[in-house]
Parts: sequence; C-alpha cells; structure tokens
Amino acid sequence: MMTKEVTINNKLGLHARPAALFVQTANKFVSDIIVEKGTKKINAKSIMGIMSLGVGKGDTIRLITDGPDEEEALEELMDFIENKLLEL
Repeated sequence: MMTKEVTINNKLGLHARPAALFVQTANKFVSDIIVEKGTKKINAKSIMGIMSLGVGKGDTIRLITDGPDEEEALEELMDFIENKLLEL
C-alpha cells in the first residue's frame, strides 16, 4: 500500500470535467485507489464519489493505492493533479 498527500491548486478543484478525467486515469489501473478528504474515503474510480467530496482549490487530499500496479497508479495520479489539472 502506498499513500501520498497532495494539495489541489487549480481554480476549479476536482469538479465536472477534471473529476471525470481523474476517474478515467484511476480506471486504467488494477489496484484499489482511495481518495481521502477529511474523514471521507471514496473509491477514486467512481465519478459520483469524487464529486461528493467537493474538492476545491487549496484542499488537501490523500491518495491511497493498493495492488499490483500501486506505484504506477500513484505516480500517474500525482502527475495528473500536479501538472495536467492546472491546464484544465
């Protein structure tokens, strides 16, 4: 299992299109992927789950990956949040 915290820096957070792209990225992996915000934990492969977190600019989330491709999943999701999310 791998865990990493990241702060959301784009102005819209993980809403609508960015959330959908985040879920698409998560679904490329076999590993279980959890997004944790505060006391809420949701499946990163669920668009409804991501939207229900209400992740906005400046919020810190924790990504938890567990499975055969956990390291690759965590790296790609961190890259999405730190680089590609800023372009949306």
